Amino acid sequence: MDNKEVLLLKKALERQKKARIQAEKILEEKAKKLYETTSQLQESNTRLEKLLSEKIKALDGIFSNILDPYIVVDLHMNIIEMNTAAKDFLGYNIEKEKVNLSVLIPPEYIDYNVQAMQQLREHGVLKNYESKIILKDKSERFVHLNGSLVYDENRVPIAAQGILRDITEETEIKNLLAEQKKELDIIVENSPLGIVLKQSGVIITTNKTFQTLLGYTEDELKNRLVDDISIFDDIDKSNELNSKMEAGLLDNFTVVKKYIRKDGTKLWAKTSVNAFKDICGNVKYQVAMIEDITAQHDLELEREQLLQDLEASNKGLQEYAHIVSHDLKSPLRSISALSTWLYEDYKDVLDEGGVSQLSMMQEKVEAMDKLIDGILKYSTVSSEAIDNAEVDLNEVIKDITDIIYIPDHVEVKIVKTLPTVFADKTKMHQLFQNFLSNAVVHIERAVGIVNIDYEETATHWQFSVEDNGVGIPKEYHERIFKIFQSVGNKERSTGIGLSIVKKIIELYEGLVWLESSPEKGTTFYFTIKK
Repeated sequence: MDNKEVLLLKKALERQKKARIQAEKILEEKAKKLYETTSQLQESNTRLEKLLSEKIKALDGIFSNILDPYIVVDLHMNIIEMNTAAKDFLGYNIEKEKVNLSVLIPPEYIDYNVQAMQQLREHGVLKNYESKIILKDKSERFVHLNGSLVYDENRVPIAAQGILRDITEETEIKNLLAEQKKELDIIVENSPLGIVLKQSGVIITTNKTFQTLLGYTEDELKNRLVDDISIFDDIDKSNELNSKMEAGLLDNFTVVKKYIRKDGTKLWAKTSVNAFKDICGNVKYQVAMIEDITAQHDLELEREQLLQDLEASNKGLQEYAHIVSHDLKSPLRSISALSTWLYEDYKDVLDEGGVSQLSMMQEKVEAMDKLIDGILKYSTVSSEAIDNAEVDLNEVIKDITDIIYIPDHVEVKIVKTLPTVFADKTKMHQLFQNFLSNAVVHIERAVGIVNIDYEETATHWQFSVEDNGVGIPKEYHERIFKIFQSVGNKERSTGIGLSIVKKIIELYEGLVWLESSPEKGTTFYFTIKK
């Protein structure tokens, strides 16, 4: 090899050496950069792993401490994960025992749950699912569940997860309300009263009774105005009350009004309306209860007419009684005067028998006069105006004992001070005078006693008039209170006094009765309302 070739070879080797040095330098720089990048990646990876671990721990904490039970199951429904709330609620611990969802399902809910699981597989989610489950302690609870499938990175289902909520109390309340609503519907439909639910005067629903009362079907009444089936004269009054209710001035009201039946006839009804309010206090609905009083109304009209007729008849009878008493008393006075004149003019001429007959005539005339007065008083007891005021009965008794004839052997005693009552003084005077007059004239003992006493009840005053007279046989105890009925000497009684007593007592919503034994005495009891 010549020198020239050697020289060229040296130059080539130098160039190759320089190129290798340059390449090594570049490689060293690249390696350094790669190392730095690797270090940075390792640091980033460490940070990511730490962050991921923290997130996983945080997520585990959320599921472990969530208030509602949370479970994860595999595709065979074996529970593979559950939080503390689920352990406490279900009573199972999967760390100590295997649990399949099938043990939680009551037999009657199996088909229902199979359908729910099928829905979960098809749609991936299960929302607002409700079921009954059996806990480990064999108690039964109702639960609400929202669940979803868990997928792998290839979207293949590998598990299912769900959150349970105990809705046992809510379900029991809901079932109770549903049962009560069913019972209420039965009551409403079978109620003897017509029932209408309305809103702003528009009928929403009605029961069968109301439909029958008016002759309409349910559909014919629905969405109809109440005014459409009401008599025009009653509409203004009802609307005024309804307006007050809508304004919150009334919670309920009752009105008697007329409805128009489908056949055009009228139905008289007592309508009671109650407001149903929302939580803000606004009237949301009105519930009306309708009672058919057509028959009562017709009877009331008949009664009013009868009362008017009776009042007119009583007035006519009173006038007639006054006229008759006046017409009867005129000839009696004449007979009395003539018999007196006969006695005075011919007493020296007449024998004992004639004088006796004139005396008997005078007695009969006097008895007839008393009878006419008694009839007049009896006919006016109920019709006279009653002027009630405070009446001291002690003063009434004193006035009576000063007026009536009381034999010397008879004593009238007030056992204890009598009350002051709110009544008509004249009526009280008539009442006690009849009792006392009857008592003092029927005592044949050497020492006669008439005791006046009373007791107080919650609603009435109860009085008693007791004597030690001849007594009244049992068979007369009812009869003596009827007009023209008396016991004993007819000359001393018209048979009207006790019938007047009974009418006065009835005016004051009281009762009268007696206890008596022949030859031992009689006690009359009577009450008057306070």
